[in-house]
Amino acid sequence: MKRELELNVNDELWEVNVEPHKTLLEVLREDIGFTGAKEGCGLGACGTCTVLVEGAPLLSCLTLALEVQHKRITTIEGLVEGGRPDPVQKAFIEHGAIQCGFCTPGNILSAKALLDRNPRASREEIEEALAGNLCRCTGYQKIVEAVESLVGSE
Repeated sequence: MKRELELNVNDELWEVNVEPHKTLLEVLREDIGFTGAKEGCGLGACGTCTVLVEGAPLLSCLTLALEVQHKRITTIEGLVEGGRPDPVQKAFIEHGAIQCGFCTPGNILSAKALLDRNPRASREEIEEALAGNLCRCTGYQKIVEAVESLVGSE
């Protein structure tokens, strides 16, 4: 039996009728139309489905949509303000930390959460924050360098 949910996604309220078993990832992609979060493994092991909930990274493939009702959800689409990319997005572009792009939203959101929480993060802290995001293209070096370029910047 479907339930009506009110989700705050990218600072906009969305009312959706969903089956209680639907994951946040499914609701974001299928019911609302935010396709930045991807399904990679469906097991919470790859990070491609990462979104921010109340500013913290969350694996949306393992989270029921019901669990995040009335919480602030940010997808990769929500980082762009006034048509301008977030500094983390810019750093990824400038450092060539994007290749196929499949893992990019999860990596950027994980990095954003870390830098919001700790703007002076060490390389070790950056690597730890990104450890749950798998990438098959970049070898991680450019991703870490992109995040490091933002450490201590305003």
